[in-house]
Amino acid sequence: MTDAKSVENIESLLKLSETLEAVGGVLLNGEFPSENFCFTSVQTDSRLVAEKSLFVPLIGEFQDGHIYIPSALEKGASAVFISKKTSKNLLDDLKNQAVHNKNVAFILVENTMLALQKAAEAYVRKFPRLIRCAVTGSSGKTTTKEITASILRQKFNVIATKGNFNSETGLPLSVFNIRSEHELGLFEMGMNRVNEIGEIAGVFKPNYAIITNIGSAHIGILGSRQNIASEKKKIFNYIDSFGAAFIPKEDDFASFLEKGVKGKVVKYGIDCDESVKLVADEGLLGTVFSVDGLTMRLSLPGKYNFLNALAAIALAKELGCTAEQIKAGIESLKMLGGRSSVKKGKFTILEDCYNANPDSMEKALDLCKDTKTEGKKIYFLGDMLELGEKSEEEHTKTGEKAIHSDADMIIFFGSEMKYAYEKAVEIAEKKSSLADEKISSVRLIYIGDKDESAISDAAKEINDFAQEGDLILLKGSRGMGLERVLPLIGMGGKS
Repeated sequence: MTDAKSVENIESLLKLSETLEAVGGVLLNGEFPSENFCFTSVQTDSRLVAEKSLFVPLIGEFQDGHIYIPSALEKGASAVFISKKTSKNLLDDLKNQAVHNKNVAFILVENTMLALQKAAEAYVRKFPRLIRCAVTGSSGKTTTKEITASILRQKFNVIATKGNFNSETGLPLSVFNIRSEHELGLFEMGMNRVNEIGEIAGVFKPNYAIITNIGSAHIGILGSRQNIASEKKKIFNYIDSFGAAFIPKEDDFASFLEKGVKGKVVKYGIDCDESVKLVADEGLLGTVFSVDGLTMRLSLPGKYNFLNALAAIALAKELGCTAEQIKAGIESLKMLGGRSSVKKGKFTILEDCYNANPDSMEKALDLCKDTKTEGKKIYFLGDMLELGEKSEEEHTKTGEKAIHSDADMIIFFGSEMKYAYEKAVEIAEKKSSLADEKISSVRLIYIGDKDESAISDAAKEINDFAQEGDLILLKGSRGMGLERVLPLIGMGGKS
């Protein structure tokens, strides 16, 4: 356990008084020595707890994280939040432990999730000189964040979201990684419910923020694109006259998004900035363009990724980055696995299966349709999750889109893709009667499960049909695990 000597030369992320004030908490330890209070990391997963962690147990629909407090203490947690909403027996037991423990701070709060957010908000206030930037959108936000971070690192010491740690818990945990040497923070903000963006924007209070687009991701939860736009624009709530909001000019909600913004509004997109010129769209090889006459290549394929880059460039230029710095950032970009990754080998694989929604699915199909290849085109499409009541409608649209996207074979994978498959079959049969040879000859396969045997079935279909040089698209939600097929078709290597 932590004692006063072990923390003597270590600075806590927050002082005890700061923490209690921020979360409205009560210390259960009684006369707890404030000099014993020290936490240098924050965790909501007890498996990740290390020495001097603050452990925040969350209460979910099916599980109460308070049952993992003993495990967190064994691993060296030096402070824990405790919710008044946990079971009475567990709460009484934790209170008894606290009375006799002078090495671990037991802090009672109304709600541990809210306490985590409030503590993170207090921590951010310790860095008043930090340039605070954020990104959200229905699709492309992680890619845009990665491009932006790569550019801004050429000028600033940047702390950015790792992966897509962008939720009501992910964002607060991410900001606890800010340190005094950082000049700029760049954090991604996502949502799965009403006002999630509003809450986490209140934690970080960005003074520069990008919205990538307003699509239909999470429409099953929010109900309409208008509602999604209303939620997304809450990322602009804390922008003042010294900050800026970056809005996609061609989005049909652009005018709505700029209303009420107190700072500068910057519209981005193709032909929005005279200093940025498109040179060539090279399909899977990426996009060549120039900034202030300096030519550079974005290695990510597709017009949609170029638009993501234009958002990043607009923010970078607003913050004073030069064309040389933008080029260095664009050309040193290292993307996360599974996002617009092109793998070359026996086949050319477009692996874009880290996430999927109707908008990103449409963009991936458009890219493959427009890609010229001497081989065949094979699409392995997985369920788009979290569409709620809109799932059947949106998957049906995907089936129609896919059958018209120059495919030679389409594998529809997952229970929701049944609707896409049925629509594709319906269209193919109609086209057959109209003698549309290309569409009527597409090989259509449906695999309803998503377990390992289903992946093996998909791999067998691909191996039996595909030939060297063919283009294969993998597109589906992360939960479908489409990437599992890669080693089974001899494509488990690097990009």
